[in-house]
Amino acid sequence: MLGTGKMGEVVLAGLLRSGWPADRVLVTARRPARGAELTEKYGVAVVTNAEAVERAGILTIATKPQDAGTLLDQVGPSLPSGKLVVSLCAGLPTGFFAARLPEGTPVIRVMTNTPALVDQAMTAISAGAHATEEHLAVAEAMFTPLGSTVRVPESQQDAVTALSGSGPAYFYLLVEAMIDAGVLLGLPRQVAHELIVQTALGSATMLRDSGEHPVKLREAVTSPAGTTISAIRELEKHGVRAAMLSALEAARDRAREIAAQAM
Repeated sequence: MLGTGKMGEVVLAGLLRSGWPADRVLVTARRPARGAELTEKYGVAVVTNAEAVERAGILTIATKPQDAGTLLDQVGPSLPSGKLVVSLCAGLPTGFFAARLPEGTPVIRVMTNTPALVDQAMTAISAGAHATEEHLAVAEAMFTPLGSTVRVPESQQDAVTALSGSGPAYFYLLVEAMIDAGVLLGLPRQVAHELIVQTALGSATMLRDSGEHPVKLREAVTSPAGTTISAIRELEKHGVRAAMLSALEAARDRAREIAAQAM
């Protein structure tokens, strides 16, 4: 794991929970204090980037996108031919890595999300030009224990970033607003929190397990002239649906900007 920041640690913790032995995982960190923290918390060895390239069978790059170019310039010349590179760098296409690594290096682009911390991640996996079915299978084996995985064409990865990569933040914002609304309506904050979190969990489970379209599930709660339709009217009046569409477009566009700046 090269550059073990927040998302790198999320994946690291998930791999160890799923049964990967700590002595099979190497990590690098920019700051010695960060490296010591990871060793104390997870029992993994902290090594230099050069040592990681020499010893590891799979290199997972988890740096910030703006730092990836510098890292690749350092490790690229010594990277053995054919070693698999897995990228967690949001917005960066596999071509970014191909241009900085030895010819023929297999690269897998991955977008996961923070629910990996509770083994409920949604991970999208895309193959670069030199990645094979075997390489895709290796990446799936890495991330399936963290939740669900799906293969997508790389051209769809910016949309994935906007939808599920950033998606948890949208739900947290909505839950935060609903808890505040509960307080406004006279509920204790802790009671409002419990009500909304369980409602969110139950609703998500119904969406996953029922196989029903969300419109049908929403209509089942929406009685004629009832409380729910009154609330939905206000949401539509304030453009919540349009705001969500615009928000995801903005996230998608920002992913493209990050890639353009890095190139």
